[in-house]
Amino acid sequence: MEELLRRELGCGYVKATGHSGGGCISQGQSYDTDQGRVFVKVNSKAEARRMFEGEMASLSAILKTDTVKVPRPIKVLDAPGGGSMLVMEHLDMRYLSSHAVKLGEQLADLHLQNQKLGEMLRKEAGTVGRRDGQAEQPFVDQFGFDVVTCCGYLPQVNDWQKDWVEFYAQQRIQPQMDMVERGSGDREALQLWSALQLKIPSLFRDLEIVPALLHGDLWGGNVAEDSSGPIIFDPASFYGHSEYELAIAGMFGGFSSSFYSAYHSKIPKAPGFEKRLQLYQLFHYLNHWNHFGSGYRGSSLNIMRNLIK
Repeated sequence: MEELLRRELGCGYVKATGHSGGGCISQGQSYDTDQGRVFVKVNSKAEARRMFEGEMASLSAILKTDTVKVPRPIKVLDAPGGGSMLVMEHLDMRYLSSHAVKLGEQLADLHLQNQKLGEMLRKEAGTVGRRDGQAEQPFVDQFGFDVVTCCGYLPQVNDWQKDWVEFYAQQRIQPQMDMVERGSGDREALQLWSALQLKIPSLFRDLEIVPALLHGDLWGGNVAEDSSGPIIFDPASFYGHSEYELAIAGMFGGFSSSFYSAYHSKIPKAPGFEKRLQLYQLFHYLNHWNHFGSGYRGSSLNIMRNLIK
């Protein structure tokens, strides 16, 4: 592995450190190099390259906004013995504690960045002699992402769409329901989904949604901090509704009330927020059902029942 990294990264020196880590999807190891310490995530699955290329694009997109800190991605490589690996900057991270407020503020800044860019471009539209390069980052007026990203190891359909409600129903929930149907043929789940599809538009009445760049998988295990402030990692990004981000954050804990207060001081809750949050949590419960089994079936069905009432 050291030789492969030395060759691919153009380093004169590579040595494994005692730092290792990983979750339920990939394993990781840190290496010291003459160009700084790097962290290497490895996954042996055949589809790992697609997963890591999506993560690299996600990290790069968040990095460009200059809002919240993420590890700088370096390269996706073929792993020895099959699968792929993602090389990124190593960050000394610890559990999020003292920087929860800052994370709430910076996450809101991330979500507002595209909207503010759009407002700035509209103001400048009538200005003669705008400086070259001012609009290096173009305003994004659709929902989706340029590449496939994976939430866990399952790919997300990120084809660009003008309509958020259609995007969410057809490109987030429907693929999960298709997997449930293939996996267990759960008739009750399919009937509930048929009924819920008719109800979804009413949850978005009178709501204007500007596409926001999302982390996409922001649970407590994907946030941390260092001495400079908060860090987020393992993203599954796309441009979507900012409220979507808070769904998985609320499912498994790890975020204090001060985080939410700081976030909502910049992006206040819109009418109907709580019901839409349930709708967004439905994706994550279905995704967990398809990853880890029917232990998440009850939660998925309960949300659909509640929203159909």
